[in-house]
Amino acid sequence: MAQAHRAGVNTVDISSKSGRAVFIFWGPLSLLGLVLAALAFGLDQTFKWWMLSVFDIAGREPVRVLPVLDLILAWNRGISYGWLSSHGRAAQWLLTAASVGVSAALWIWIARARQPLTAAALGLIIGGALANALDRMVYGAVADFFHFHWGEFSWYVFNIADIAIVAGVLALLYESAAQRREA
Repeated sequence: MAQAHRAGVNTVDISSKSGRAVFIFWGPLSLLGLVLAALAFGLDQTFKWWMLSVFDIAGREPVRVLPVLDLILAWNRGISYGWLSSHGRAAQWLLTAASVGVSAALWIWIARARQPLTAAALGLIIGGALANALDRMVYGAVADFFHFHWGEFSWYVFNIADIAIVAGVLALLYESAAQRREA
């Protein structure tokens, strides 16, 4: 395995008899992606620490913020809408490994990105995914706090990491639609 430096991009070459693959780990927009990943991760983890340790949401819930928004504590052992929540600790480790693996793949995408919006969106997704992965490793579940509801209708409970992930996905969808209109 040889390491190369090409036009400001760090790469690792993996050569084989059948061909050559190059994995790029740092590109021109990597710093933007890294900053937004760190920001999403840091905001989520700081808010979770504050809600659990300082504010003591478990002893105060529900806290009405708006007529349609409460702060509560919900431990999500699965993924969206509680899927996979009944599969125990093995599922937690599988979800954690998947989050780390997907984050690594998205990091390679950031290194190859040529548009700032792409790098920013991917950074938000990575930061949110790793923040939720850390919850799974530390607590065995993801701590969620924001509960939107309207009358009897209750939307799922989420956290800042989830907001970052959704914002990143929406930014990628917007960018994709904008590129199609230009083509």
